[in-house]
Formats: sequence, structure tokens, C-alpha cells
Amino acid sequence: MLLEDSLRGVELVRSFAGPVIDVGSGGGAPGIPLAAALPDRAVTLLESERRKADFLERWTGELANLSVVWGRAEEQETDCFGVAVAKALAQPPVAAEWCLPLVRPGGAAILWVGPRAEIERVARVAEQLAAAPPEEHDGLLVLRKVDPTPHGFPRRPGVARKRPLA
Repeated sequence: MLLEDSLRGVELVRSFAGPVIDVGSGGGAPGIPLAAALPDRAVTLLESERRKADFLERWTGELANLSVVWGRAEEQETDCFGVAVAKALAQPPVAAEWCLPLVRPGGAAILWVGPRAEIERVARVAEQLAAAPPEEHDGLLVLRKVDPTPHGFPRRPGVARKRPLA
């Protein structure tokens, strides 16, 4: 079930060029299945907890296109990935705020969301972070980045969760 759910995003990820980052990888979903399904794409697993990052590191020997970064989304370089994906990272507006700064113009953030996702709140975050309104695709929200990340983003670590934009 976890594998199938992760692979729902393959075609959407494939439709955007450039490297992929899985923000808050945790146990490796959806990043590891996406790396296996898209061997021609560089996939970075970003994890803030050292123990989880160490676990994920074991997979880099199995998949040549996979790398792991131990750190927070707010501390990464902005506007450099083609796609940022997140599943079970945080409430969708917060996940959008963490993912969108990582994506370059022309790319997208793709969020796995539940049926109660507050899409209008995500749309307000997208507008503030230079992205088009979210498009829903079978439980996945696609936020297309249209311009570079605005000045002032990402905000300091922890601020997005404490004081959400929407």
C-alpha cells in the first residue's frame, strides 16, 4: 500500500524537469520509490532527524540516483530543484511553505494530501511563495512555481509551524 501510494506521483514528477527532493523523508516514502521508478532523475531525501537520515543513507548504495541530506528545509538553497515532494510532512499549508522555496521557477511542489486538505489555505500560501493556485490530481496537490522565491523566504526554522502563512 505504501509503495503504491508513493508511485501515484510518478507521472506528475516526470512531467517536470530537474532534480527531485523529498522533504521530510522519514522512512523514505515517497522518495525511495520515486528514485527507483525514475532512475534517470537525481532524488534527494531531506530529513531533519539524524537517526532517520542515517537509516535513509543505507539506500544510497542500492540506488545510484539517490542522496540523503540531514537538515531542515528552511536551511537549504532556494530555487534549485525541479520538483519537491512531501507526504505526511505537516498540514498542507505548512508543507507548501517548506517545499516551494526549494523549487525553481517552472518546477512544482507535489503534496500527498488527505480528503480534508484545506486547498484554499494552500492557495494563499502558494500565492505568497510565487506559485500558481494548487491543482488537485487524485489526492495530490500540484503547486507550480512561476517566479523565484520572494525575499524573506524561507522563514527561520520552526516559524512556519508556529505562525502559518494561511
